[in-house]
Amino acid sequence: MSIPLSWYLLLAAALFSIGLYGVLARKNAIAILLGIELMLNAVNMNLVAFWRYLDPAQMAGQAFAVIVFAVAAAEVAVGLALVISVYRRRKTVVADELDLMKW
Repeated sequence: MSIPLSWYLLLAAALFSIGLYGVLARKNAIAILLGIELMLNAVNMNLVAFWRYLDPAQMAGQAFAVIVFAVAAAEVAVGLALVISVYRRRKTVVADELDLMKW
């Protein structure tokens, strides 16, 4: 007995929706980064689910998932470094108050 593909897709859609809500509704920069991570994990779930159900003989789905993991790790490293740098300068991580790039 195997789990149908639609269940994986529904779970990934729910994860992506939660992540999108976290990005759009939160004001804390750390929470925004966490929302982006949830969205990337939903993409990984879709990649692996489609790989498993469409063509398990090829490793393309898993290869793409590893690439997304690498991008997520780089995003966390750069994003956290930026947040720490901004916090040291402004003493806040509220996204509405971060206007360093404005004229």
